[in-house]
Amino acid sequence: MYIIAGLGNPKPEYRNTRHNIGFDVIDVLADKYNIDVTTIKHKALTGKGIIEGNKCILVKPQTYMNLSGESLIDVCQYYKIDVETELIVIYDDIALDVGAIRVRKKGSAGGHNGMKSIIQNLSTENFMRIRMGVGEKPKGYDLADYVLGHFTNQERDLMDKASITATEAIKVIMSDGIDKAMGAYNKKNECTDNSTDRA
Repeated sequence: MYIIAGLGNPKPEYRNTRHNIGFDVIDVLADKYNIDVTTIKHKALTGKGIIEGNKCILVKPQTYMNLSGESLIDVCQYYKIDVETELIVIYDDIALDVGAIRVRKKGSAGGHNGMKSIIQNLSTENFMRIRMGVGEKPKGYDLADYVLGHFTNQERDLMDKASITATEAIKVIMSDGIDKAMGAYNKKNECTDNSTDRA
């Protein structure tokens, strides 16, 4: 079984913001595989389904971003999964250009508060993740204002394509493993990664 969690903030005013791209990817997965993600459980909206022959739980934590780990620890413990091999977290990353993605099998939070919460609650950095590039914060912008801001129409088009790419990467992770997915999807984005997290 896989737990696939997209990070974001609840409430309509946060819809389509940079910080909610994780929710957007979950929505794409839900539509593609006909999974209803409306069950309120584990401080999250959840949905059970089958993706490429694998049992999955799609998760959209409703704790607000900074407390995402409170939801995920509850989900992971309830289903007794191995977080290193059965958890995939999707979240926004300002260290990647808009529309780029990066697949990782482990790594630090890289300054992302949602990931900090998850790592703290799970007591490990060793879980799979897909980083969704939302672009570097412009000079002079407040970081919170930037990530809670909305995409331009051009950026939205790039992010919609990236969300589809992320679902394809998830399919490869399940069918061929994380290393194969990293090899297939990270090379395309190598020049756009401005972070120091190479795990």
